[in-house]
Amino acid sequence: MTSLNPPARVDVVEVAPRDGFQSIQAPLPTQDKQRCIQALVDAGVTRLEIGSFVSPRAIPQMADTGELVAAFAERPELRLSALVPNLKGAELALDHGIREVVYVVSVSEAHNRSNVRRGVDESLEDLGRVIARLRESEGTRLRLDLGTSFDCPFDGTVSWQQVDRVLDKALTLVGELPVEVAMCDTTGRASPYQVADHFTRLRERHARPGLEWAFHGHDTFGMGVANALFAIHHGATAVDTACAGLGGCPFAPGATGNTATEDLLYALQGGGVVTGIDLPRLLAAADLIADLPGGQTASHLRTVPRERVS
Repeated sequence: MTSLNPPARVDVVEVAPRDGFQSIQAPLPTQDKQRCIQALVDAGVTRLEIGSFVSPRAIPQMADTGELVAAFAERPELRLSALVPNLKGAELALDHGIREVVYVVSVSEAHNRSNVRRGVDESLEDLGRVIARLRESEGTRLRLDLGTSFDCPFDGTVSWQQVDRVLDKALTLVGELPVEVAMCDTTGRASPYQVADHFTRLRERHARPGLEWAFHGHDTFGMGVANALFAIHHGATAVDTACAGLGGCPFAPGATGNTATEDLLYALQGGGVVTGIDLPRLLAAADLIADLPGGQTASHLRTVPRERVS
């Protein structure tokens, strides 16, 4: 029997402030967002995707991202990131003090056009301009989110070869710049074995210094935690989750909540994996987030009586 030896540590990247809050149809008051983010920080969360710099006409829920960055930017223990779809978004993020830019491009042509209104090659051309801008900004980080790395809501299953074609072009642009690459299960349809296969093949093909791997999952089909664990055991050092399982994707019909942070944390703690996050405090934050009007949550651990959660 093959034993699974858990890693000593995993970075849990909290995406409720971006992927979660944008899924609520009526934009939340900024002070409500700040209160939820502070509860996450109080629980020990240090990596936060705090929002996105996108057109407020397209996603009005993210119009106050600059205010949120200003509220938390002076906290040295926090690693804040913001998602951007283009050079303009990257420049806005840097101007507001963001030091980690998350550039998103979908593997699927159809989804990329639905999500950012342009083709994959156009997004990759703009990535080159974003990288040139980052080279001018000392102390900045780049993360590449590859949407629809496993499944597309319009085209179906996505092969690792399709991911490889986009990733190869992107890494050519990145060059020697350090980068974290996240394969994203945008629809939640991935299976653990598909996740393992993608990570195994692509890590072998693209092994190089300064390249780290991450996984972004949804729990639409109940595979969120399993997929995250398989990603971790096949090379991911960071996993995106959303407290209370808040979230979805406005450009992926049928996608529901993100993998709940507390669900993954419970699994990781069972293996002795260090995350730096306090589970009881995280559950308190999850309760706060679950009470937000209009939110769709998908946490399993919140349904368990608290006296049984240790």
